Amino acid sequence: MRKFSTASISLAAAGLLVVGIAGVGASAANADTATNAAPAHVATATSTKIPGPLAAVPEVFGGNTAVALDSGFTDALTTLGLTPSTYGTATLTDGSLHFPITGGSVAYWDPKAKYRPYVQGILEHDGSGLNLTAGDTTVTLSNFTVNPGNSKLYGDVSVNGQVAATQAFIFELHGKTLKPLSMDGNNAILTGTTVHISADAAGLLNQTFKTDAVKEGLLVGVATITAQVAK
Repeated sequence: MRKFSTASISLAAAGLLVVGIAGVGASAANADTATNAAPAHVATATSTKIPGPLAAVPEVFGGNTAVALDSGFTDALTTLGLTPSTYGTATLTDGSLHFPITGGSVAYWDPKAKYRPYVQGILEHDGSGLNLTAGDTTVTLSNFTVNPGNSKLYGDVSVNGQVAATQAFIFELHGKTLKPLSMDGNNAILTGTTVHISADAAGLLNQTFKTDAVKEGLLVGVATITAQVAK
């Protein structure tokens, strides 16, 4: 079981997965961002009666999370004097970072119903990540975990090879621009989730690099998830 900390430092990617396969139920989790947040008058995941999901994937077999980087974000890196590079199995192709999905599970409830959060589960990206280098200092962000139930992305942080934080909260995920789910064979594809730097991540980056160039909510890019949901 992964442990989560409140420490943070930034750059990565991810999004929300909504999968159209009928299956098993899932446990409830609380949402704390606007993406899946429930109005005060509707039931939430803490309700004693949990309805069955419309669809569930008890095991994600693989796939890829890609983030098309926004020019505002790459400009901020330039201002900071940071040189990005990929870590582990991650790749950078045509302006998009790609992180292989190594496991997870997801359940989906009808978004028109009152149950929130309507997307719950995790998506893991072990063994991949991103390096940020300035001078003789390299920060590595790796082993990303997407939690669609609270619309957050977590990751491990190390500085020059020394662990600084384990599963720190580094990005907020906003799903208002999600496009409809599409299927390609055994792959579920969802695009449109925007990835934003959290307040904690912005503060730590600014403090570390002695700048104010990184703002809370800075758009990193737009995520596309291609998840293998069947063999």
